[in-house]
Amino acid sequence: MATSAMGSSSASDDTATICAISIVAFMIGDCLHEGVGHALLALLTGAQTGVISTVAWSSAFDSRLVAAGGTLVNLAAGFLFWLSLRGSRNSSPSTRVFLLLSAAFNLFTGTGYFFFSGVTNFGDWETVIAPMHPHWLWRILLVIVGAAAYYGAVLLIGTAIVRYLGIPVTDRNRFREITFLPYFSAIVISVAGAIPNPIGIQLLWESALSATAGANCGLLWLRYYIPSKTVPQSSLQLITRSYAWILTATICAIIFVAVLGRGVTLHH
Repeated sequence: MATSAMGSSSASDDTATICAISIVAFMIGDCLHEGVGHALLALLTGAQTGVISTVAWSSAFDSRLVAAGGTLVNLAAGFLFWLSLRGSRNSSPSTRVFLLLSAAFNLFTGTGYFFFSGVTNFGDWETVIAPMHPHWLWRILLVIVGAAAYYGAVLLIGTAIVRYLGIPVTDRNRFREITFLPYFSAIVISVAGAIPNPIGIQLLWESALSATAGANCGLLWLRYYIPSKTVPQSSLQLITRSYAWILTATICAIIFVAVLGRGVTLHH
């Protein structure tokens, strides 16, 4: 592959396909958080009914376990996606990018939530630590643990881009394509899915936009924290136009916004 003197690739990946893969990866992470971590866990532990949307699970039943469930599921899923990526050297370029982005969205959401709740005293982990005293100490611990865990996730995802996708940090164009496009794609689909939510427009700002933009901001700057000794263990061919990914993302996005976005009532 030809590169310039600055180390940037002269070729580029297909933007539409990367955006499509990013949207699917983000929606999976969101559904795991709300659907498995909150809704399913609530129904299994006492809830009789509730409403799930892209930004929240709402029911009369509540518990600290259910509040913590979304984050814990994201962390577990992110680690499994990362393990899958490590063993995917013979997979197609689009599959490897999907696994990488799925790991990133899940790990950044999972680790970022600790820091977010500690700083703002809002969200799932505010519910978890609400009865714990002294409250200010638990908030500080959330901030410290969250910052450390998020930094660890940044290192994990950054080194994975180099090692398992085979994109060196010096290839600035491809690095931006594989990080910036997913970041803004996630924000767009998150906001679109939050607009029709049944609880209120405030969740668009408090949950969808702030959580997505904040939690995944590591994609914008992780390249600066990748250890210099990190080298590719394989190479990644260019992501070419894939109508299968684009069609899949389109169908899933319609369901995500028009159905789940409006809220779906679930019963035990």
